[in-house]
Amino acid sequence: MLDVALITCSRLPDLDADDRLAVGPLLDLGVRVTPAVWDDPSVDWERFDLSIIRSTWDYTNDRDGFVAWARSVPRLLNSPEIVAWNTDKRYLEDLAAAGVPAVATTWIASSEAIDLPTRGEFVVKPSIGAGSIDAARYDLGDEEARERALKHVLRLTDAGRTVMLQPFAHAIDEVGETAVMLIDGRFSHAVRKGAMLGKADVADDALYLDEEITSGTATDDQIELAMRAVAAVPIDTSPLLYARVDMVPSSDGRPILMELELTEPSLFMVTTPGSELTFAAAIAARARQTAKARK
Repeated sequence: MLDVALITCSRLPDLDADDRLAVGPLLDLGVRVTPAVWDDPSVDWERFDLSIIRSTWDYTNDRDGFVAWARSVPRLLNSPEIVAWNTDKRYLEDLAAAGVPAVATTWIASSEAIDLPTRGEFVVKPSIGAGSIDAARYDLGDEEARERALKHVLRLTDAGRTVMLQPFAHAIDEVGETAVMLIDGRFSHAVRKGAMLGKADVADDALYLDEEITSGTATDDQIELAMRAVAAVPIDTSPLLYARVDMVPSSDGRPILMELELTEPSLFMVTTPGSELTFAAAIAARARQTAKARK
């Protein structure tokens, strides 16, 4: 039997329900799965043929510690270099510079730089964040909403966090977001994510906001954008196991990038029966390669 760690957080010690779907198929392929909490000092990472980051959604409380931990784990996927680059959404600057069509973003790093627009709907969120925590939508043409947005920005910048200000894509209200899943660089499945952004304040212990997720389809243009985004990553992505590419239609109907999730994305396998088999097969193949290399 091969031994693989699926890495989670202390709030989900038995893995997220979506990732548990792959455990049985992996066992059928000769791979024994151990759920492992990323910051548990008792875990012997060396004993695993492969360690795969999954539901580590509390890393935003200690992103630097998480990156340092990733660099200490042998045979980690996705790679520590990807983790370091992808856990701060300023990676969007790299992708935009490479010509990937993406939602326009203004970055606010301190209270001195705050100059909010006076009209239009915008999203405020931190550059280091997961599960849509601390993300909210505001109509900046409304005085009360603009004041709430300003308080939101100040709360984040006063905590030393960089803020992202993005125009709200109204197509989300009509058709939602599309998330395209790539496994081993190939299209696996897609889902539709409904509009969800509301209040910025949620329970202190929340790992993520609940989303309306349904099975979806991906157009050729959407799959092409997903591939293009991954190809534009300025780091070697040859060991990339998974990617989730979130996108929305632009004003002309063409897809534009919202986020490129390469570290700990939910793959929403529950929406697409059979996708867990694809994921398990990819993991088993990688585990066989690393086990062979260790001998």
